Amino acid sequence: MTDFEAQTAAILYVDDEANALKYFQRAIGALAPVLTAGSVEEGKRVLDENAGRIAVLVSDQRMPGAYGNELLSYAWDRYPHIVRILTTAYSELEYTVEAVNRGQIHRYIQKPWEIAALRMEMKQALDLARLRKEHASLLREKLLVRQKQAVANRIGGIYTLCASLAGPEQLLPVEAYLAAALTAGLTPPEPDWLLMDYSDLISAEAFRSAAFGAAVRAHFTRVEVEYPQRTVEPAIAMLAQAFGARLSAVGAGGAVFLDGRDLTEFLETPCHAPVSDQHAFWLACLLWLAKRGWSLQLTRGGDGGLQVRLAQAEPPLTPTQLAAWVEQF
Repeated sequence: MTDFEAQTAAILYVDDEANALKYFQRAIGALAPVLTAGSVEEGKRVLDENAGRIAVLVSDQRMPGAYGNELLSYAWDRYPHIVRILTTAYSELEYTVEAVNRGQIHRYIQKPWEIAALRMEMKQALDLARLRKEHASLLREKLLVRQKQAVANRIGGIYTLCASLAGPEQLLPVEAYLAAALTAGLTPPEPDWLLMDYSDLISAEAFRSAAFGAAVRAHFTRVEVEYPQRTVEPAIAMLAQAFGARLSAVGAGGAVFLDGRDLTEFLETPCHAPVSDQHAFWLACLLWLAKRGWSLQLTRGGDGGLQVRLAQAEPPLTPTQLAAWVEQF
C-alpha cells in the first residue's frame, strides 16, 4: 500500500458503546483513519457521506433500533467495494451465518478483541480493499478497450454494408452516418462487454449486424422502387413517415430529430438488443441520398433537438479518414 493510499483509505467502525468506539480508535488509528458512528442510521449517513474513502466497514451486531448486519447489507447493496466485517460479544450464529451466506460480510470477529489480532485483521481487510480497487481499475480498463473495439468493429460493419449496397462507384454515406451519431452524442455500450465470453460476444455481434444489414437492405430496395427518380425532395417526408412523432418536419429540406438515440442505436446499444426498424431506415435513407449525390447533415439546436437538412454528399472515405473517425468514438 502506498503512503497516499494509507492516508486516504479509512475504516468506519459502528457501535452504540462509546467506550468501544474510543478503544477501537486507539487500537487502529495508527493503521488507518478511523471514522465512527453510534447507530445503524448514523452509520448509513457516515457511509453515504464518505463512501469514496471508506475501505473497511466494521459494525457491532447488537445495537438499539437495528442489527449491524442490516448496515452491512446496506453497504453491500450500494458500495460492494467496501470490505465488511461483523463483530459482537454475543454468539449470534444465526445472524452471522445468514450474513456470510448472503455475501454481506467478509469476516466475523468476536469480542473481546485481542489487540494484535484485531490489528492484523484490519491490515488484511485494508489489503483486500486495495486489491479490490486495483481489480476494479483493471476491469474498467478492459471495458474501455472492449468498448473501443466494439465501436470500431461496428463502424467497419457500417462501411462494409454501405459498400455492398451502394457499390464502389457510388458515394458512401458512412461519414454522414458517423457525423450524425457524433453530433447526437454517442455513449459506447457497456452492459454486455464484460459479462460475456469473447467468442460469445463476437457471435452475438455477427448475428446482430447481419439482422441490421438485412433490414437496411430491405428498406433500401423498397425505397429505390418507390422513388426511382434522381430528385431528393421526398427524403424528409420519407423520414417523417418512418419516425412519426419522433421527428418534426420543418419544410421540404429540413426537420428536427427529438431524440438523438434514434441516430446512434446501432453503434451504442448492447449486442443483445436488436436494432429498431426506424434506425435501419435511417441508414437506408442515407444510402438512397448518397446514390444521388446528396446527404443529410445534423446540427444541435438550442432546444436540444437535432436539426437535419439536405446537403451535398462528401466523397467516399479514404482508409486514413475512416481510421480518424474510429479514433473519435
